[in-house]
Amino acid sequence: MTIPVQPLRIVHAIHDYLPRHCAGSEIYVSELCRELARRHHVTVLCADYDPSRPHGQITWRVHDGIPVAEVVNNWVGTTFTDTYRPALLTRRLAELLDVVQPHVLHIHNLLNLSFDLPAEARRRGIATVATLHDYTLVCPSGGQRLHRSAGHVCHDIDVRRCAVCFPESPFGARVSVRPIANAAARSALIQGAVDVARRRLPAIARRVATLAQAVSSPAFPPQDFADRLTEARRVFEDVDLWVAPSASLAEEFRRLGMPADRLEVADYGFASLPSRPRTTAERLRIGFVGTLVWHKGVHVLLEAARHLPDGTFELRIHGAQTTFPEYLATLRALGGGLPVSFEGAFTPEQAGDVYSGIDVLVVPSLWLENSPLVIHEAFLAGIPVVGANIGGISDLISDGVNGLLYEPSSPHELARCLTRLITDRDQLGALAHRHPPVKGIDADAREWEARYRAVVSRYAPAPSA
Repeated sequence: MTIPVQPLRIVHAIHDYLPRHCAGSEIYVSELCRELARRHHVTVLCADYDPSRPHGQITWRVHDGIPVAEVVNNWVGTTFTDTYRPALLTRRLAELLDVVQPHVLHIHNLLNLSFDLPAEARRRGIATVATLHDYTLVCPSGGQRLHRSAGHVCHDIDVRRCAVCFPESPFGARVSVRPIANAAARSALIQGAVDVARRRLPAIARRVATLAQAVSSPAFPPQDFADRLTEARRVFEDVDLWVAPSASLAEEFRRLGMPADRLEVADYGFASLPSRPRTTAERLRIGFVGTLVWHKGVHVLLEAARHLPDGTFELRIHGAQTTFPEYLATLRALGGGLPVSFEGAFTPEQAGDVYSGIDVLVVPSLWLENSPLVIHEAFLAGIPVVGANIGGISDLISDGVNGLLYEPSSPHELARCLTRLITDRDQLGALAHRHPPVKGIDADAREWEARYRAVVSRYAPAPSA
């Protein structure tokens, strides 16, 4: 493949995408693609779970001016291997590479796609780079390395624990409802219930999965997860360059066997936030911004709020309220009697207003976070952060310098940190003024362009004699 001077054809592959799915990695990919598209031909490849469409169907659409190829993955298969190497999707993805013929494939997540995608790119002489946003490559239960029912953070991956954890996850529920869907294909009533369950996981799916187990429940022996981990390590070798946004995440993947000579650390880039005037309030305005899901620890924040002095604070929780309705109901119950408001989701254009309306951001995550986008946004807005001392959060926050750290899952320690800021507003201001610089998305895109050209050059044919 010859190396073009300009522009490159770049495909960004991610597990799902905007506007239906709007979390940190999706937002980052959107911003990076928008910046790269100023100089290059950019396509997004993503997946979606939608039983109303045929498994394996590819639909083209445009989002924010960027062409998007969306493949339907309804988790149809006969073995556990089909959850991460689905044969039909692998063929569809390979066909898409043949159509687009990119110079470089930039992988953000292989969840819902196929572990074989990097190898298919390599066979076609396509350079491959990857951003490590989380642990989905090595953790089949969603990438958090967190066993919720046991309250266990998986600092080491134990496939025996995976065999217990996966069936309890939304992804295990997707596999569990498949047998009853096949068995009840001619029952409109039950089939309709299965489809609803799939769309509204995990709440309804777990109930339907109970019936599925009575019909034909798949087994998940530890060897299945050992095999998956072996295949993940093969992917380590199939990608030309890996980039981890935090030193913490990079070190974890080195421990898991990722070659150090293919891995570098470089944090995300960010678009500037719309400028908004800061206002002051008598009560400390505590904010949470993110997905309302258990591993983000919002319940810990609400429990901590019960230990704060009455009349000294208000709590504003920003996040979509339809993604995990069961968890939202739990949060509303925990918030009963507290000065808490559930503000819902917001658009990127509204981010400036959101941050101007809080005095401190709390990041109470329970899992090994990477480099949370919300912390960078808070720094851009001049907002101090109180965060759990875990994963990449502590890579960004220097305790007592630009924020405060506390022991994860401890509402009492979190409450002590917030009480310090309630009683000492001068400290709040000092923390806000010592935030570190944040890399712009334009600089980030230029860094990626240099990486793209470096890896593409390895695939260029040698000059003839």
